[in-house]
Amino acid sequence: MGNYGFQKIIVAVGVALLGMKLAAWLITSSVAIMTDALESVVNVAAGLIGLYALYLAAKPADREHPFGHGGAETISSSIEGVMIAVAGAFIIMEASSRILNPQEIRQLDLGLVLVAVAGAVNYALGRTAISKGRRNGSPALEASGKHLCSDTYSSIGIIAGLLAMTHLSSVGHDLPWIDGAIAMFFGFVILGTGAGVVKKSMDAVLGTADTALLGCLLKILNAHRREDWIDVHAVRVLKVGSTLHVDMHIVLPRHMAVWEQQMEFSRVGSVIKWEFGDRVDVNIMAEPCLDAHCPHCPKGCAVRAAGYTGREEWTLEGISAKGAPK
Repeated sequence: MGNYGFQKIIVAVGVALLGMKLAAWLITSSVAIMTDALESVVNVAAGLIGLYALYLAAKPADREHPFGHGGAETISSSIEGVMIAVAGAFIIMEASSRILNPQEIRQLDLGLVLVAVAGAVNYALGRTAISKGRRNGSPALEASGKHLCSDTYSSIGIIAGLLAMTHLSSVGHDLPWIDGAIAMFFGFVILGTGAGVVKKSMDAVLGTADTALLGCLLKILNAHRREDWIDVHAVRVLKVGSTLHVDMHIVLPRHMAVWEQQMEFSRVGSVIKWEFGDRVDVNIMAEPCLDAHCPHCPKGCAVRAAGYTGREEWTLEGISAKGAPK
């Protein structure tokens, strides 16, 4: 199932779980459970935004959008992060009021059962979404998964806190303000989750270097390195939605013909696409070898300026450098 189809499932399940949590809130009048229901409202709204973003991202590149429409996923995840943070802030304000003016909680047992079932479903769906989003390079799907998991963590904490409050009440320690305190704690947790999603989205917009991706690319190049690939540098990876745009300079023997260079380009592109699949676009620029490369080049040629001293392993700093050695 594709990212778009799985996001449809997230939205449908989100609507059903929202109904369960709203019922639990109306039954119990617990502000802590209300925070769980409110986060589910955000889940559904964010899920719909993510669904539309994935629909746009699936559209092919055109003249107006030569790099495709993958940026819609980044916009979607940033909006979702803001919505999560706003929900967290609202919960904190509501919890503050409930701490100062605690209210009686009713039928807590039934309400907690509904919250527990909803939390279990959210967690299973969230972990699947995160795994699928990372595997397919979809920030929108990964953001949805993180939101679902944060919802589950909130549910677990709320259930534990309300059970503790019920136990204390049964032994003569009536502390109704705990309901508001639990809600406030998880309001801050939700606020932090939203801030984290927004930061990741802004990093994508600003083109922040992804060292994990570069490290994976480096491992691939070292593992499949050919004798003619004398050096690689100026490697850049731009992530637009689920698409990776790889730009790199490769140093080839100076006597190599253009058609031979194209064959090497194809080989480099093939090993990269073997790892990342069709979601990667590789752009390679050839440079002729220099005298400075001779000590680490095993090829025999008439213009060698120095003897071969040994192969130099490519490093993250080396492939990221803008220029070849002089």
